[in-house]
Amino acid sequence: MAQPKRRWSKRRTGLRRSTWKLEKKILGTCSHCHEPVLPHTVCSNCGYYDGKEVIVKKASNED
Repeated sequence: MAQPKRRWSKRRTGLRRSTWKLEKKILGTCSHCHEPVLPHTVCSNCGYYDGKEVIVKKASNED
């Protein structure tokens, strides 16, 4: 099996690995309840997507 001719420098290794970093999640706001929500997903708080109710949330009975 072929072996590398020369050792990679620390700088070259670091440049190659520099794209492995984590990125922050980009959050938008729900158009109905204004809570932070991931783009292109249904709001987990109110169940709305694109201004339409997609998931009907049951009201909790707090007596």
